[in-house]
Amino acid sequence: MSENNSPRIVASYANINQKTSSNQKDLDNKIKQLNDASITPTTLTIDPLSTPWTSEQKDNHFRSGCAPIMALEHAYSLIKQGCHAVIIQANEPLKTGYTREERHQLMAVYNDQTTIADLYNDLAMEFIGNHQLNENTFKAIASALFENYQATYQQHIDNQQAHFSLPSDQWFSHVTPLFRGVDCANPLIDFEGKMLICSKEIVEQLGIESTIEIAGVNCQQIATENEVKDLKTICQYNHLSTAIEQASDQAKINFSQQFLQGNALLEVYTCYPIVPMAFLQSSGIINSITEIPPLLSDYSVTVTGGMNLARAPWNAPSLNALITMTEKLLAGDKEYGLVHGNGGLGYRQGVAILKKSELL
Repeated sequence: MSENNSPRIVASYANINQKTSSNQKDLDNKIKQLNDASITPTTLTIDPLSTPWTSEQKDNHFRSGCAPIMALEHAYSLIKQGCHAVIIQANEPLKTGYTREERHQLMAVYNDQTTIADLYNDLAMEFIGNHQLNENTFKAIASALFENYQATYQQHIDNQQAHFSLPSDQWFSHVTPLFRGVDCANPLIDFEGKMLICSKEIVEQLGIESTIEIAGVNCQQIATENEVKDLKTICQYNHLSTAIEQASDQAKINFSQQFLQGNALLEVYTCYPIVPMAFLQSSGIINSITEIPPLLSDYSVTVTGGMNLARAPWNAPSLNALITMTEKLLAGDKEYGLVHGNGGLGYRQGVAILKKSELL
């Protein structure tokens, strides 16, 4: 078991495309309880796309696809050091807050000639070589991954919890030699998300029913001044293995064992197929990349449906996943949930393990 005084997620919500979540009122009420008790939460902010990628980062601000996991790690540390409450927040109007040209310009974070999809294609080619795969095998596994995401997302549609329809046929055309449109993150979403994290003492003091424990969280990054020139290092994913191991040790569990035994949920980072492939192997869930399709017949690797179908609000997809994971754990019978974050082309990796806590 993880430490019983680990910080707790006591409320969270995600508003998608200006549709207000029913959970927002609960979070607002809990913040009022804190304010009435003269407790002011520390706020951690996930930077939006409008914040230039290379600009100086402000204190308590986080950037990259790993940012929500980094913020969660910081929140964990703050509460362990005596902070009573922390809010993690993001506001990313990617769909309506920018013109198409503005989005493309702000997303060109490496250079104007090469797209992020092309760079991930280059990274995937290195990965294919490392694992003695071929391009057709890689594309077949990518297709199996998307079908897995789609099966999960179809459940959201069936339960009237989906915010988007399934992609049209044009999304199944290749946009790079290795990736179809459906294999890539889709940024067309307006997202506002907020999560309230409190110490166990405050949870008890305010009489809040304990909800989700942050059992383990760890972020790792490789030292690089130019990701584009370090693809060979990134695609080994040693830093991802370390993040998984450290978070699992902190949670005092073997995550792959919990997952394969049906006691854990998972949200891999699904910006491009290479990333979930790397996670599944680095975690020990599989031993060889070619074992992924059989695994996918029995296990879902997302709770959201992934970053194409459920969309990808720039730096905040993992916050959306953390919020969804919290909801799924509270409503279901699984004890653990893992959320993966991937920053840039993969130089940053983050892992958060959440645990369903017993009620007070």
